[in-house]
Amino acid sequence: MEYTPNLKTKYRNEVIPALTKEFSYKSVMQVPRLRKIVVNRGVGKAVADKKLIEVAQEELTNITGQKAVQTFSKKDISNFKLRKGMPIGVKVTLRREKMYEFLERLIAVALPRIRDFNGVAAKFDGKGNYTLGISEQIIFPEIDIDKMHSMIGMEITFVTDARSDEEGFALLKEFGMPFKTINKK
Repeated sequence: MEYTPNLKTKYRNEVIPALTKEFSYKSVMQVPRLRKIVVNRGVGKAVADKKLIEVAQEELTNITGQKAVQTFSKKDISNFKLRKGMPIGVKVTLRREKMYEFLERLIAVALPRIRDFNGVAAKFDGKGNYTLGISEQIIFPEIDIDKMHSMIGMEITFVTDARSDEEGFALLKEFGMPFKTINKK
């Protein structure tokens, strides 16, 4: 028997019918899908200390369950002592089962661990994609606080094939993303 993540099953059984009803799609293929999740960490201090990139790469690999790759600078910037080709960050692109597993851990475990958490802002890019900024990596249970060198945030980008921000918002809301509620008076 093949393993299927809970959120993938939820997408098939709950999200597709809910979005079809809300946006009155004529075909199941019109329903927006989550294509990939990209987790990115910029490590600006890596210019002075090369060890920070390796630490960030190891942490991101532990958080996502997939090997992180280094990102390199594209040009020289003398004010930042940056040379073309220097490692300045790490990233992971998650697809299929690993994407759904990471999303489930993010929604159920990591986000509720944020102090004074009252939801995430619902700002989309105009094409149905959503980027979430996290300032501390300690919200993930895979990170050992005792072995941590410094607090480095990360960006998590949810890439959908939605045609509008409303469709992208509805898709992530159905998955359980805890967006802030706006009180209209």
